[in-house]
Amino acid sequence: MSGLGGLNPSPGGMVLGLVQAPVPIVTEPPDLAAAVDRIAATVTGARRALPVPDLLVFPEYSLHGLDPASWLDDRLLCDVDGPEIAKLRAACAEARIWACFSIMERNPGGAPFNTGVIVDDTGELRLHYRKLHPWVPAEPWHPGDLGIPVCDGPAGSRLALIICHDGMLPEAAREAAYRGANVILRTAGYTYPIQQAWQITNQANAFCNLAYTASVCLAGPDGAGIHSQGEAMVCDVDGTVLEQGDGTPGRIVTAEVVPARADEARRGWGVENNIYQLGHRGYSAVEGGATDCPYTFMQDLVAGRYRLPWEEQVRHTDGTGAGLGTPADVRAAARPAGG
Repeated sequence: MSGLGGLNPSPGGMVLGLVQAPVPIVTEPPDLAAAVDRIAATVTGARRALPVPDLLVFPEYSLHGLDPASWLDDRLLCDVDGPEIAKLRAACAEARIWACFSIMERNPGGAPFNTGVIVDDTGELRLHYRKLHPWVPAEPWHPGDLGIPVCDGPAGSRLALIICHDGMLPEAAREAAYRGANVILRTAGYTYPIQQAWQITNQANAFCNLAYTASVCLAGPDGAGIHSQGEAMVCDVDGTVLEQGDGTPGRIVTAEVVPARADEARRGWGVENNIYQLGHRGYSAVEGGATDCPYTFMQDLVAGRYRLPWEEQVRHTDGTGAGLGTPADVRAAARPAGG
């Protein structure tokens, strides 16, 4: 039960507003400034029109758009302490609302980061995340180096953010939950060919980790006739879809979650308490359960020797096939003029 999309909040409930933002067309600095203004206006306008949301979630690329030709343009990159984020923080403080935003973050040491931030209702930055798993070979972003942080949120929530392709790897959501997140946000810019995978991974990430998942994509055309899917989703801790959006650009899909229910499931479930049982295998037969790591891929990854049996047959191992060139080409393209 979600109280009519959060219109009737429950005690202990947190109401989410998932913004199916339209795809911005950003090729010059004034376009970026206009996109910031639109998002800031959505924050303050949403509070007036929808008094119940505690947290607004904006999709990946909602500030920078989906034109790969502009992604590495230093004039269009942002800094977490820069003017774009400052304006969005001010909007959160004015509206007294939490929000999650997406930027492409300048990286003086190489290619930019695909970054998300969570800002609280006083305008304070509460979480800074860099996408761990860029959507290779198509995305030129430097892989994230901050892990998956977690922060306290409204109504007893513990929030984590994963971005787009991160959610296709079960390890990312598991890490968020392992670090205590009971509400996992996922922002994306996916188009319709990914629709089924989007749905099933949002549900699986919720069920496998006894966490709420709240996910939202850009919506509408990109100027070249390719449509992002929108398709906001909120899933309960058992994977049930509580609310689901559509492809309508600009629609804010609202839903209520009760973080304490996730906490109680993690404490009280026996059967299918999988995040606990992963580290306590067979506890009905072994005192405390087996706590070893039986998974070769985990051991090899930690040891720096991760290697697939078909490693030599993998065809795409850099961005050349997607028109990005080698990693050296990407790094060179990301350097500012004169840098």
